[in-house]
Amino acid sequence: MGGPNLEIFKFSLYLFVPIAALVHFGDPQWYNTHVVPYRNRLFPSEERTNQACLHQSRIPTNQAAVREELARIKAERMARQAEKAG
Repeated sequence: MGGPNLEIFKFSLYLFVPIAALVHFGDPQWYNTHVVPYRNRLFPSEERTNQACLHQSRIPTNQAAVREELARIKAERMARQAEKAG
């Protein structure tokens, strides 16, 4: 139907479009001007997330530290309940 010229055109188009997209969208300058500002509007900054809190506080790693942390949380909860009740 189309002949070899159509096949060459289709092959070159199939090859050119993904390469052109990679060259255009893979440019670091384009990423910094278009993606980074949009990302900063969508997602909260690192200081406002739980990840920042996790890096600052110490997460218990052994069983004794976990038990101490649970006891501290239970004591705080009991104190709040006592404060509400009385």
